[in-house]
Amino acid sequence: MNNLKPRILVVDDEEDICEIIKFNLEAEGFHVDAVNSSERALKMPLDDYHLFLVDIMMKGMSGFMLANELRKKKRLDKPIIFLTARNSENDKLTGFTLGADDYITKPFSIRELIARVKAVLHRSGPDFKPKGKKEKLKILGLELDFEKKRLFVDGVRTDITPNEYKILQILMKNPGSTFTREQILNFAWRDVTVIERTVDVHITRLRKKLGKYGKHLVSRSGYGYCLETE
Repeated sequence: MNNLKPRILVVDDEEDICEIIKFNLEAEGFHVDAVNSSERALKMPLDDYHLFLVDIMMKGMSGFMLANELRKKKRLDKPIIFLTARNSENDKLTGFTLGADDYITKPFSIRELIARVKAVLHRSGPDFKPKGKKEKLKILGLELDFEKKRLFVDGVRTDITPNEYKILQILMKNPGSTFTREQILNFAWRDVTVIERTVDVHITRLRKKLGKYGKHLVSRSGYGYCLETE
């Protein structure tokens, strides 16, 4: 049994929220540090943490800017959960394209927060997965296995590239939501500069691999791509 104690960094400019989150997560067995700004967060030993809980609306550097710093400059692939009072679709899409693993709208219940933290950690690596548990997402006849990074179409394994996997990941996690080419590029090709046409090529290939479900991967002219389930 793995006895590693997950370390979490909470970044929120509301001290009372930090204290509440810290107290309750530590009661669940996590090691928690809390800071009140993105600037202070960047001075922490970031490599030591397994998950970041980040508020979006903060003075100075926003949570979105911090996430971008963690992903693109620090090259950290640790899970990020955004905490925010903003719940518009555009805000959520921005969060996910910056590499967020979940998005919790304030006010939230502590039980919900704890459950989401555990779920994200279970998906993030073998150190935090309950034995025998597999995390999968099923939509239509498509099944995405987060643990093995595999796609199954009507139960049959279908080979896809890492970038195709990432495109499906963001679209299947947000069915019906439209992502621009730029948003898809930022999510699937974080540290590589490619042209927007690259997205079109990968979408075309994905449609073929999805077979009869390829028609659900639709283009909305002037906007981008989405996965329609109806």
